[in-house]
Amino acid sequence: MCGIAGYLKIGLPDKVGRSNLEKMISSLKHRGPDGYGLFLDDYCGLAHSRLSIIDLEGGWQPIHNEDKSLWITFNGEIFNYIELRKRLEKKGHTFYTHSDTEVIVHLYEELQEECLHELNGQFAFCIYDAKNRSFFLARDRMGIRPLFYTFHCSNFYFASEIKAVFSADLSIPRKINQDVLKEVFYCWAPVGNETVFEKIYQLEAGNWLKVDTAGNVVQKEYWDLSHVALLPQTNDRIIEKEWADQLKELLVDSIRLQLRSDVPVGAYLSGGLDSSVIASLVRNLTDNKLKTFSVNFVDTVYDESDWQQEMVDFLRTDHHAIRCGYKDIADSFLDVIWHTETPVLRTAPAPLYLLSSLVREKNYKVVLTGEGADEIFGGYDIFKEAKIRAFISRFPGSSFRPFLLKRLYPYLPLSPIKSAAYAQQFFNTDSNIQDCFYAHRPRWKTTSRVEMFFSEAFRDDGFEKILEKLHQKYEKQLHGKDYFTRAQFLEAKILLSNYLLSSQGDRMAMAHSVEGRFPFLDHRVVEFAFSLPPAVKMRVLNEKYILKKSIRSFLPSHVIDRKKQPYMAPDILSFFGDDLPCEYLDYYLGETMLKDAGFFLPKIVSALLAKCHKKKRQGFMENMAFTGMLSTQILYDKFVKHFQNTDLGALKNVRVMS
Repeated sequence: MCGIAGYLKIGLPDKVGRSNLEKMISSLKHRGPDGYGLFLDDYCGLAHSRLSIIDLEGGWQPIHNEDKSLWITFNGEIFNYIELRKRLEKKGHTFYTHSDTEVIVHLYEELQEECLHELNGQFAFCIYDAKNRSFFLARDRMGIRPLFYTFHCSNFYFASEIKAVFSADLSIPRKINQDVLKEVFYCWAPVGNETVFEKIYQLEAGNWLKVDTAGNVVQKEYWDLSHVALLPQTNDRIIEKEWADQLKELLVDSIRLQLRSDVPVGAYLSGGLDSSVIASLVRNLTDNKLKTFSVNFVDTVYDESDWQQEMVDFLRTDHHAIRCGYKDIADSFLDVIWHTETPVLRTAPAPLYLLSSLVREKNYKVVLTGEGADEIFGGYDIFKEAKIRAFISRFPGSSFRPFLLKRLYPYLPLSPIKSAAYAQQFFNTDSNIQDCFYAHRPRWKTTSRVEMFFSEAFRDDGFEKILEKLHQKYEKQLHGKDYFTRAQFLEAKILLSNYLLSSQGDRMAMAHSVEGRFPFLDHRVVEFAFSLPPAVKMRVLNEKYILKKSIRSFLPSHVIDRKKQPYMAPDILSFFGDDLPCEYLDYYLGETMLKDAGFFLPKIVSALLAKCHKKKRQGFMENMAFTGMLSTQILYDKFVKHFQNTDLGALKNVRVMS
């Protein structure tokens, strides 16, 4: 795990050199504090901030092939690098390091862009072809590792984080993309390759991009979930057992590969099923005493410490936990948004930011997490909603079926389900099941209520424009698929990659130089999960049925069968829940800053703040609106209004490659 950055001169470029490259990589010091590597020639610069995990002595980057015609700067891990290296050595390739990074260079020599299909890993990298004066950039299948780019003044810039792109040249425009900002408020994340900053793009998951000094640009998607073929539905319990056994084998092999490291590997333990599965398999795969890490909450509504302790006792792990109160979240939130580089609609990233600090404090650089299981095995309530609504639509005249909706969200202190009639209206149970976005309509309907806070200039035609974009982007991929599979696809493409893996995964861990690894997101596991019929992922309303069936022998039954409680953190309460409101609210949500940014109506925001003063525990929409507006204002202030290059002084432990 590391930070990467670089530039390529195009046409008749402005002068770019080492100082610009150092500014870029300086801003990524948190991603790789162990040292820095630079490569420059007349046409490009590559930079790398290193978090040493594999080949601690020899794996310095950028790394080259035998004749130095190819150079790479790489962020992530290639878990099957040992097997790939053996194949490449048999073909005559010679290696000068023991790193996984060098494997990519030689594999690219052999296969060009087709090399991506051979990689099992989580990655973002740039390969410079010195002969053709071109860049080849690629991002892993699920979008675990970030990669951003822009064109400015006849130069192409890329980096692991947007702040590094901005640091390259302060003349690069820093302006909020209002269309994408609305996408964040409606869909929780950008729905395409644009970011919340104008003309700053992300390379989307499962994509590669080529650009050369003549300005030619080619981009292609090399992997997508829509290409996975569904297995036929069956009620045969023998076949179900075979699927469960196959899933267990895949998970075991995924974890075996992801434990490869020259430093110790720990694990997050939330108390829920997914992290418990990972931790349990690690304990069964290794003889080492596993070190685990958890977040506890002072607010008992969100706390799962009893379940965490039960798993600690069962697995006999060396456990460490932080106890997170309201003030802890508020105090860290400014730093959280600096690292997310996008507005967020929940404070959930903040406790994970604090947790990664604990991991680093205990001298660990790598942790396994259970992220991704809900998306690929149907674990979210949105899948239950869709299933219940589809069930009701077959018998709309039934008087008792709407009561099924009341089974949703029992864990929320203020559930949106007040009565059966309200529930039926809330979830829009009469919508067309053939609609591409059938499962997501109720969520988007709820989030669209935040429009009441938008200024007139910002409001525009909002949601309809976003729906049109979603249709254009995903309609062909969703065509012919059932509502459950469509819902899973959208969760994986939008929420998982652009929100959870970014704001709660990579960014919060790397803020403290910690690498998160995600065994459930091994592409073989993902492909297998998406091939399974929906009925074995959710049996009636029993979520992740096939996963539970596959790991029965590893965990106590009551842990497997307990009611799911999604990871959440207090939102408005974090800023109003103690004796006094958070001190910086007056600045960011005050009339002066609101008018300066121009996105939200000061009068309506003021009314919400007054409401929060009177009653600290608010409903879903209020929490989402408050957190989204506050994080937007912080982002505007830190990146648009007052952005500065990170002042880290002269870089230390720098190696210039040649």
